[in-house]
Amino acid sequence: MYLEPPHDLPNLQALALFVAVVDEGSLGAGARLQGLHQPNASRLIARLEAEAAFPLLDRHPRGSRPTPAGLVYAAHARELLAAADHFTEWLRTSRDEDAPELRVGASMTIAEHLVPVWLTELRRRTPDTHVHLEVENSTRVIDDVREGRLRLGFVETPHIPRDIHARVVADDELILVIAAHHPWAERTGPVGLDELAATALVVREGGSGTREALEAVVGDSPLAPPAMVLGSNAAVRIAVASGAGPAVLSALAVRAQLDSGELLRVPIAGDGVRRSLTAVWRGPRRLTGAAAELVEVAGQPQV
Repeated sequence: MYLEPPHDLPNLQALALFVAVVDEGSLGAGARLQGLHQPNASRLIARLEAEAAFPLLDRHPRGSRPTPAGLVYAAHARELLAAADHFTEWLRTSRDEDAPELRVGASMTIAEHLVPVWLTELRRRTPDTHVHLEVENSTRVIDDVREGRLRLGFVETPHIPRDIHARVVADDELILVIAAHHPWAERTGPVGLDELAATALVVREGGSGTREALEAVVGDSPLAPPAMVLGSNAAVRIAVASGAGPAVLSALAVRAQLDSGELLRVPIAGDGVRRSLTAVWRGPRRLTGAAAELVEVAGQPQV
């Protein structure tokens, strides 16, 4: 049976315009924000007021302010617009689930040392899925997930925004490493956090999960000016081995260099430094399809 659509559904474009006018303080500014010419914006607001049967705005020479009823109207409009955004996001992600390509982002340590194993297992489980992998720092991965450029991300940062979904999939250890000829090679005790913060370290760039984890570890102690700031784990390893200074890196990133003796590990005082590796996504809280499969694979213990 065909049902006629109701004729009193609100115009979402008009609601978005009204909220913009409330936020910006004038019809002209709200119209510009929505990409509308002011005469068209005026007609949309007049239509909303006619449908509501009460005034929504008090108009003044210097702008427009919502009436008391208009403030309540704006609050409900925001709820409806948010629901529409969620619906649009659900529709987009539902299409993505059926697409043959899964767009995934991963911060560098995860991409270099864990993702290849995960993708091998994913291919075994879902051979028709093709994964497009972007390797970026944690901040960029989160931004791309938020903007819909990535369906799924894996990050190392402890700072996960509240407006995206997250699931811890693995645990990682951060360790302090030095060159074999560094003066700390002769020390017998661990390095305290205050001493670590006061030392000129070779560090990753701002926005990387490794850098943010280091800053979280030292807490309120400000980090000394770095010896070098570099954009990859490999560059940091080479600089440390060359004598540029100590560095705090994932144990995953320096395993081979520790085994060969190129780098040495120096204990950090306390219970060690660990961080979570986290999957992040937008849209429905419950993942489905290849994205859900990949998160499941990532959460399994690594052999």
